[in-house]
Amino acid sequence: MIILGIETSCDETAAAIVDSERVIHAERLLSQVDEHKPYGGIVPEIAARSHLDHIDRLTGEAMTAAKLSFADLDGIAATGGPGLIGGVIVGVMTAKAMAAAAGKPFIAVNHLEGHALAARLSGDVAFPYLLLLVSGGHCQLLAVEDVGRYKRLGTTIDDACGEAFDKTAKLLGLGYPGGPIVEATARTGDPERFKLPRPMKGREGCDFSFSGLKTAVKRAADNLADISDHDRADLCAGFQCAVGDVLVDRTTNAINTFAGLYPDAIRPGRLVIGGGVAANTYLRTRLEKLAEGQGFQLFAPPQKLCTDNAAMIAWAGIERLERGLIDSLDFAPRPRWPLDSPSPLMEAG
Repeated sequence: MIILGIETSCDETAAAIVDSERVIHAERLLSQVDEHKPYGGIVPEIAARSHLDHIDRLTGEAMTAAKLSFADLDGIAATGGPGLIGGVIVGVMTAKAMAAAAGKPFIAVNHLEGHALAARLSGDVAFPYLLLLVSGGHCQLLAVEDVGRYKRLGTTIDDACGEAFDKTAKLLGLGYPGGPIVEATARTGDPERFKLPRPMKGREGCDFSFSGLKTAVKRAADNLADISDHDRADLCAGFQCAVGDVLVDRTTNAINTFAGLYPDAIRPGRLVIGGGVAANTYLRTRLEKLAEGQGFQLFAPPQKLCTDNAAMIAWAGIERLERGLIDSLDFAPRPRWPLDSPSPLMEAG
């Protein structure tokens, strides 16, 4: 089975061809970072127009590189949400048109499901497993029972983890995108210098909160008369350490909950991390130590499969198509689409 995947939910325009043997035949990705950098964040209208300008070319280049025609495909998958709705519409309409013209199945993929299943593209990770999904727009802990079957254990009550990274970078004048910049700046900093809070740490449950931490960084920066590069490094190190403490604490609770929910699951248990923030080396190391201490194995996709990409969408399309989960051409793109809600196909009966 071989599928073309299209991803346009945020600020990356991407196309990839993947088969059921986990081979990525070709992929193309165009980042819009330079287009959004002057604004310090993503401008939805600019993102949608950029997707529209480049999606046909990138898809064509991927097909040519894979030496395939549309007749060779078993289906076409596209991110159907959640995301910036203008960009989602571009990807969905492109995929629908190709599917209709080629007479191929169309699969609408939940962007979060793409992240949730990315670890299965890079390795054979058996169900069920615990997923920590951390990105610019989401921060959740979920039990992944199977394709299309997710049980949410915890979520953020305010800001997403990746959003907190971006806003911290912006208020410190470090630029955009914030995640990689904060991680790089933190390498030379002292994480103990500033006493920053660990929101939700020590509480029951698996929910997150990052708004108070972000505000504490701002107050610490405002209290400095003239902020220096040394100050920025210390603040980034302190912020990143606090995020690590929160993720470890919340994930520990989720591991205990998961073990109670699935007492007969294969042992050792499996902890999967996904989303853009999962590319952070410091946080990966913290989570790896946690998993080892709890008797779990940590599975993390390669960094290029953590950030938004079309290969994970193609793979999720394969997993769904193998189970007969095909969407009709009247599928409506979704700006919001919780991963633990029924798919449009399931809702339609």
